[in-house]
Amino acid sequence: MTPPSPTAIPPPFDPVEFRSRFPILERPIRAGQALVYLDSAATTQKPLSVLDTLRDYYLTMNANVHRGIHRLAELATEHYEASRQKIARFLNAPSERSIVFTRGTTEAINLVAHSWGRANLRASDIVLLTEMEHHSNLVPWQLITEATGARLRFIPVTPEGELDVSGLDHLLDGPVKLVALTHMSNVLGTINPVEHIIAAAHRVGAVVLIDGAQTAPYQPVDVTALDCDFFAFSGHKLMAPTGIGVLYARESLLSAMPPFLGGGEMISKVTLEKSTWADIPQKFEAGTPNIAGAIGLGAAIDVLTALDREGARRHEEALTAYTIARLEEIDGLRIFGKAARRGGAISFSLAGVHPHDVAHFADQDGVAVRAGHMCAQPLIRKLGETALTRASLYFYNRQDDIDALAASLRKVKGFFDRAT
Repeated sequence: MTPPSPTAIPPPFDPVEFRSRFPILERPIRAGQALVYLDSAATTQKPLSVLDTLRDYYLTMNANVHRGIHRLAELATEHYEASRQKIARFLNAPSERSIVFTRGTTEAINLVAHSWGRANLRASDIVLLTEMEHHSNLVPWQLITEATGARLRFIPVTPEGELDVSGLDHLLDGPVKLVALTHMSNVLGTINPVEHIIAAAHRVGAVVLIDGAQTAPYQPVDVTALDCDFFAFSGHKLMAPTGIGVLYARESLLSAMPPFLGGGEMISKVTLEKSTWADIPQKFEAGTPNIAGAIGLGAAIDVLTALDREGARRHEEALTAYTIARLEEIDGLRIFGKAARRGGAISFSLAGVHPHDVAHFADQDGVAVRAGHMCAQPLIRKLGETALTRASLYFYNRQDDIDALAASLRKVKGFFDRAT
C-alpha cells in the first residue's frame, strides 16, 4: 500500500516566487525580446528542482533498475519506485501496483487499446468516445475497432463547446464495452462532466478511460473518488521531462490484461518455447524504462504536492478570465469554447489572418503560442475551421504575458488590415 499523504499545510501560492523557479522564462529571445511562453498545453517549462534531480541522477546513481545488486542499481531502483509511490499518492490510487510508467498519455492509451481492447472487444461491441478527442484518444480506438470488428460511437459537442450529454443514456444503449474521453479539451478548454459519464457508463457495465493530460497538471485528481477504470497523463505537461507518462488502472483489470510489449523486465520465466509474466505493474514495463524521466516526474510531483493547489487554481482561473477579456477586446477575434467549466487553453481565430501567420508574427514579438489543428482535426472541422491559434496558461504566467499577447495580436491585425 502507498504511504500516508503528507499533512504539512503549504504556504499561500505566490505567483512571483513560483515563476522564479523557471529560469527559461527570463531568457531573451528573438533579438532580445523577453520570452512570453503561452504554450503550456503542449508542454510546460521545467523548474530548477526537476532539472537538478535529472542532473543528480546521472551524476550519482546512473544504473539500470530492478536488475543489478550493486549500490548504483539499488539507488536507481529505490528512487524509481519512490516516484511510483508519489504518483499513487498524487492520484489517490489504492496502491502503487496500479501505476504503470509509459512514455506519455499516447502510449498509455495505446496500451489499454491493444491489451484490454484486443482481449475484450468483439464484433458488434461499441466504444463510446466524444467529438472533442485528441488524436491520441481517437486513433488507437480506430485501429482496435477495425481489428476486432467493434464500432465507434461519439458524444456530440454543442456550439458552446460542451459535451451534449442529454442523449447519454441512448448513446450507452447497446453493447458499449468502453467509454474513453478527455477530462479537459486541449482545444476548447472545456472541463467535461466525467463524474456523471463514469457513473452512467458503469450502470451499463462499461469500463471508462479518462485522458487526463490537460487536468493532472492543474487540478487535484482523485481516481478513487472519480471511480474511473483507467486514467492517463503525461509528465511533460506537469513540469516533468518529456518521454515519461503514467497509466493508472484498476489492479483487477491490469492483472487480467495480457502484456503490451514483450522483452526484458516484464517476464517471470522464459524457456525457448514459452514465457510467463511478471506481476503488475512490471508486466507492462518491458525493457529499460525512462529511469531519469520517472525520477524527474517524481520531482515534479513534489513541486505540485508542496504547492497551495487551491491558490494556484484561483490564479489560473483569474488569468484565464483576464485572457478571455483582453482577447475579446480585439476586433475580428473569435474565441472558440464558451463552457462554464473551463481551463486555461484558449483557442481563437483572427479575421483575415491565417493561424500560422498569427503564431509566426507573435513569435517575432517573443510570444510563443500554438497554431494548427491541435491534434484534434475532427473537432476543428466541426468548428468550421482548418486551424486555430491557441494560447495556453500555467501557474507561472502573469497578466503582463497576456498584455504582450494582446498587443502582438493587435499589431498583426493592423498589419494585415493595411495590406488588404
